[in-house]
Amino acid sequence: MDKLDGKTRDLVADNIEELKQLFPEVFTEDKIDFDKLKSILGEEVETENERYSFTWNGKSDAKKIALKQSTGSLRPDKELSKNWDETENLFIEGDNLEVLRLLQNSYRNKVKMIYIDPPYNTDKDFVYTDKFSDTVEDYKERVDEKFKTNSDTSGRYHTNWLNMMYPRLFLAKNLLKDDGVIFVSIDDNEVHNLRHVMNKIFGEENFVEQFNWVKTETPSNLSKKTKGTVEYLLCYEKVKDPQMKYFGQRKTATSKNSLLNQSNSSSKLIFPKDVVTTGLSNIDFEPGIYGTNNYKIELLKETKVIDGKFVTPINLKAKFRWTQKYLEEQIESGTKISISRETLGPSYEKSDYGEETPSNLVNSKVGVDTYEQASSCLEELLGGHFFDYPKPVSLIKYFISFFKKGPDKEITLDFFAGSGTTAQAVMAQNAEDGGNRKCISVQLPEVTDEDSEARKAGYETIADIAKERIRRAGEKILDDYEESLKERDEPLDVGFKAFTLDTTNLSAWDEHTDDVEKTLLDAVDIIKDGRSEEDVLYEIFLKYGVDLTTPIEETDIEGKTVYKIAGGYLTVCLEEDLDAEFIEKIAEEKPQRVVFRDTGFADDTVKVNAEMTLKKHGVEDIKVL
Repeated sequence: MDKLDGKTRDLVADNIEELKQLFPEVFTEDKIDFDKLKSILGEEVETENERYSFTWNGKSDAKKIALKQSTGSLRPDKELSKNWDETENLFIEGDNLEVLRLLQNSYRNKVKMIYIDPPYNTDKDFVYTDKFSDTVEDYKERVDEKFKTNSDTSGRYHTNWLNMMYPRLFLAKNLLKDDGVIFVSIDDNEVHNLRHVMNKIFGEENFVEQFNWVKTETPSNLSKKTKGTVEYLLCYEKVKDPQMKYFGQRKTATSKNSLLNQSNSSSKLIFPKDVVTTGLSNIDFEPGIYGTNNYKIELLKETKVIDGKFVTPINLKAKFRWTQKYLEEQIESGTKISISRETLGPSYEKSDYGEETPSNLVNSKVGVDTYEQASSCLEELLGGHFFDYPKPVSLIKYFISFFKKGPDKEITLDFFAGSGTTAQAVMAQNAEDGGNRKCISVQLPEVTDEDSEARKAGYETIADIAKERIRRAGEKILDDYEESLKERDEPLDVGFKAFTLDTTNLSAWDEHTDDVEKTLLDAVDIIKDGRSEEDVLYEIFLKYGVDLTTPIEETDIEGKTVYKIAGGYLTVCLEEDLDAEFIEKIAEEKPQRVVFRDTGFADDTVKVNAEMTLKKHGVEDIKVL
């Protein structure tokens, strides 16, 4: 039996495998022959030293950090969760770089939308400092430290910020579906560098738009140059699809629109009788030329108006924007056609307008609030001012609404979750349009200031604020949409499963093994002291690529606890003294894959025979811890 690997996904191996699929001939004994690769690529290989390139001090290290494997885990915390047994949302507390590494198997190519609001690199922001040698233990040691701001007097001001952003964006891209989209909030401090680094990671060809959000209606007067009223959101698709439409605001106000278009050629349209309305008195129209100096309209057959309707067909020739087929389709769908003047110029008025393509200016006209409004809403929800400059829920909802609700439970990810705005926006949008989107929020347990209102209220970290905000927001949404939610096929998900980033639960996978005595003691029981089987189970989820919200069925077989996941996809037993009868029972259920303790078998004979028994029943993926 093979041992289950405790490390996160090997992204370097993935890249090599992709290259092997494209160019198998450049590999010799699993090594890349770069001379062969260059010859295959021909003129596409860049050999000039002087070429356009975006670089910075530490870029190479940032790339290495992005590809680094780790052996961390995510430990479930049911007490801090809400609706643990029903929810499919996640709240993960921990360093987002490590968390993104851990999610590579379970959520690779599964996320529809990413929204992040990273540090803007102002004097008030701290910037995460990452090292290739860092482990989860290092993160835990420094998580309680007071994070330092990235002063603009530093010679590595922009460099530090780029070194933070590059590996996180690199890993995030892997999680997006091919039709996935990422939105990143930013301001003037780093918008230029963000555009460059995202071009490198996502590809310049996949850039969609730079949205401009009106962050305030009352800008400060302190600047001697300009009043800052906007911030930006850069939008990239993973694989840009020219046919994928973004849906904006739906037009609600009715208006009459002319059926004439000066740039079109003349064509004929026949308007059915008793369909075209008018405010004209009873009148007969003889064939002839009507219209205006700009638009010539020819009536081909006589027609008449009685009691506000044309009671005979109207045969017109003019520069129409519609074809006869489209006219008939619009009339069938309820579009109103009218002729209000004796010039016989027809117009239409739709009963329902489709969503317009969204504008890149995001403000109150499209229903999006400002910082001031967002702060007031959050203060009202939490009962105090505990978080500075939260993004408006309406801003995130606006971007979520670009994509119609689908049959699947699309995932939205925010790995700079802050106060939890994105989670609230996902719940609210689901309540409005009947969707079933899921949300993954990741937030570092950044400590609140000792003298802050948040600390006085009992919030020790920003993550604490976010979790409480999501709890309260969910209840408020249930109240606000009580009547409409009764029409849903399934209850609105307003909960979340809480997880905390930690070191591996298994001593054999621990990256720190300097303590010989501790290592020998751990060898007696592979599960670390203080860790539970449930902790280990979710770590196995991450290694096998199982969604962390997948239900777990706990059963008893031959007096042993067995965990069944996803209807037989994975079966796990962490018990000791497993005998041949037990293995036979497991094999008869024909799971796709099974995991045992390496020391869990009654003796070596049982262990050897277990593999044979399982394979006889078609179970090929057999792993031990």
